[in-house]
Amino acid sequence: MDDLHVTPGPGAPRGLHIPASELVEQFSRSSGPGGQGVNTADSRVQLSLDLGATSALNDVQRARALNQLSGRLTGTVLTIAASEHRSQRKNRVAARERLSVLLRDAMKPAIPRRPTRPTMGSRRRRLDAKHRRSEIKRRRGRPGPE
Repeated sequence: MDDLHVTPGPGAPRGLHIPASELVEQFSRSSGPGGQGVNTADSRVQLSLDLGATSALNDVQRARALNQLSGRLTGTVLTIAASEHRSQRKNRVAARERLSVLLRDAMKPAIPRRPTRPTMGSRRRRLDAKHRRSEIKRRRGRPGPE
């Protein structure tokens, strides 16, 4: 198994180089239909990387990745599964591609939101809608004596 190379992007201008020794691959049978090839061969791939212990990330990148990927982590371990192909080799490539894209996107620095004010037109539309709604509710009362 080769090292994983993450292409350069924001937050990782020179890209990332993850040694193969830090990647853990596990193989199992894919679920669902697919015939003999899928049901008998261990073609599903789970690729795991411990973000807390990897030497590929510096402290800023590690903190950013742990923050961005917190919903996908088990502790500090990121796991990617690939089972869309019948071939184990293709699933290994797909899992590596997915991991690479996830890490590159997680390295992007957060763009702070610039506070803005509502436009005059949006304020006018909001007030007009409130006025129409209040008129509808005002007319719901009991009918008068006439």
